Formats: sequence, structure tokens, C-alpha cells
Amino acid sequence: MPFAYYDRLTPSRQRIYRASDAIERLDLPPGFAAGADVDAIDAALRADDRAACERACQRLTDALVAGYRVPPIRVKVLAKRPSSDYGELHGLYEPEEDRMPARITVWMRTAQRRQVVAFRSFLRTLVHEIGHHLDYELYKLAETFHTEGFYKRESTLANALFAAMADPPPPPKTRAPAGQ
Repeated sequence: MPFAYYDRLTPSRQRIYRASDAIERLDLPPGFAAGADVDAIDAALRADDRAACERACQRLTDALVAGYRVPPIRVKVLAKRPSSDYGELHGLYEPEEDRMPARITVWMRTAQRRQVVAFRSFLRTLVHEIGHHLDYELYKLAETFHTEGFYKRESTLANALFAAMADPPPPPKTRAPAGQ
């Protein structure tokens, strides 16, 4: 079922949306072995080391784009998330422009409390932004939309990366249904 904004899209953009929505999985590239880079991101966040986090994110991203055989992405990890009336910005994808490669920016601290972001959330944000790049470069979509398919791809890739770690984090806690 399309998200509410689907009805406001032009017919050509609706076709792109449906194409994105139909792609529900994003598995790791064949022979992918970058679990150590995922571990390094976790360790850098625990150490509150922005530079080490950025290097580990770049290595992981480089390994993924090489595996998918798509153009490179430059990764920036900045300290405190920007915020305004809309809330906090977790990540930002900027497509390739002229001769500048695509860029991903992620932030490792919350805006209000300035706490280091939880590892699972941080990695999911990075994967989310990589997903936008893959929409353009791997799937050759003219636009990248937040569709159910997009979120399913993000989830399958993030879960595969968690599983590739030497010591994967426990799965997120689920809330008990109301009344229990």
C-alpha cells in the first residue's frame, strides 16, 4: 500500500515509486566480508571518536559500493545533529553533481542531549543513506522515494551487516501489545 504522498505524485513519479516499492530485498554483495568495519563503527561510537567513526563508515561504504559495482560515495561523520522545528536530521544523501561524487553525511550525537547515537540507529541511518545512492546507481531509478520497498531493503541490508559482526548486538526490544 503506497504512503499518503503517493496520490500527490505525477503519473511518471508514481511509476518510479511503484518500481522502488517492488524491490523488497537488498542482500550483501557476493563475497562481502566487511564485518570488521561494522565492528569498528560500533567501537568508534563507544569511544566517542568521530574521526575513527568516519574512517570506518567510509571503509564499509567503499566495500559495499565496490560489491554492488556502483560509483563511490564520500562519507562525512559530523558531531551534533542539526535540528529545527521539523526535528533532528539523522542523515543526508546528496547525489553526484557535476564532477563531485555523491556524499553522505551522518551525525553521531543527538541535537538536544548531545549524546552519542545508539549503534543500531547510527548504522541504520548510514544504510538508509546508502540505499538512496543505490536507488539511483544500482536500480537506475530516476528518483529515490521512501517506499515500503525502500524500508524493506534498508532493513535486510542493515540486518545482514549486524549479522556479519564478530559480536552482533541483540535485536531491538519489541513492545508488548497494549493491555499485556
